[in-house]
Amino acid sequence: MDMNAFFASIEQRDFPELRGKPVAVTNGRTGTCIITSSYEARSYGVRTGMRLPEGWRLCPGLIQRPARPERYAAVSTAIMEALLEITPDLEIFSVDEVFLDLTRCQKACGSPVEMVRRAREVVSRVSGLPCSIGLSGDKTTAKYAAKLVRPNGLTVILPWEARARLRDVPLTDLCGIKGGIGGYLAARGIRTCGDMEHLPIGELGRRFGNLGRRIWYMAQGLDPEPVQARVPSPKSLGHGKVMPPQTRDRETLETYLLHMSERLGARLRKHGLEAQIFAIGLRRDEGFMSYPYRTLRPTDDSREIYNLGRAYLADHWTGWGAHQVQVTALDPRPNGTQGDLFLRENEKRRRLNAVMDQINERYGAFTLAPASLLGRSDMPNVISPGEIVKCCVCR
Repeated sequence: MDMNAFFASIEQRDFPELRGKPVAVTNGRTGTCIITSSYEARSYGVRTGMRLPEGWRLCPGLIQRPARPERYAAVSTAIMEALLEITPDLEIFSVDEVFLDLTRCQKACGSPVEMVRRAREVVSRVSGLPCSIGLSGDKTTAKYAAKLVRPNGLTVILPWEARARLRDVPLTDLCGIKGGIGGYLAARGIRTCGDMEHLPIGELGRRFGNLGRRIWYMAQGLDPEPVQARVPSPKSLGHGKVMPPQTRDRETLETYLLHMSERLGARLRKHGLEAQIFAIGLRRDEGFMSYPYRTLRPTDDSREIYNLGRAYLADHWTGWGAHQVQVTALDPRPNGTQGDLFLRENEKRRRLNAVMDQINERYGAFTLAPASLLGRSDMPNVISPGEIVKCCVCR
């Protein structure tokens, strides 16, 4: 199930004067990057990732709306919790996408098509928003089917017909086959799902391991991966933010790095995690330049993370223009797993962070923050696909 133009649809629902009009959601009122757009705007060619001036050029009547992440998260959580009425076997894939395994519920709830229609009624009841649904025998084919009819579509690909339906579909249309893997396959003449029949599964397995073997089955409409109802522990935690194009001012870069370090540290502490290896990166026109840095011991302290960001600038930044910053904890783990040689100093920092977190939790993010963040971007925090609160699955 894929919610249609999710953020823009919420804006049109909450503000009736926007209904039927071209809307672009951006990262704040001053943000220039379009996060998503309504279908009215898409008919003019407005797309996600496009800069706002280009959107206005294509659609002079385009209405800019600043993102409201907390609102989108609340609506998403309500939808996911309501879908538990359909099946407990539910995997939240992103803030606006979810897999539902209907296998165990058919005897009680009827045919899969009947259950899908009921799921749509549930979504409409709790949110009033449109969604597109793909129904098939495996996750990859179902996700592909959900893209075929938008908005408010329902596409059924019977499991025994999946291989034939996918035969002429470009491999890069399937979830997760982009960039490196797609290029590797194209270099061997494998561009469509049907072409995969000419490549032994063992070759993909040797090159990409279990992922390669799974991709071979995905192309046949036989994706073996089950719906993961349990939320796995995160393999990484990160925060990033788009900056003005070609940012070259070091103080501005440091402010953005501090902002992301503060967010990441607070998030680690909230979930009782710490990390020792952090990836610090800036995006330039040629792509991301990201490097790993290690602290002396596992930490959840924003100040230590920020010091890594400053080290990155000293080591790798030579004055070139950047337009995005990213700070990621690569090895999050439960905190307190190692002995602390500097217990007194660390305990002081922990108490200070705990007080700051309590104040910010009660009065809003960055109510209490380093003074240098007074000059930070006024763009709100944007939900990434992996940041949706998944507590509804665990209840």
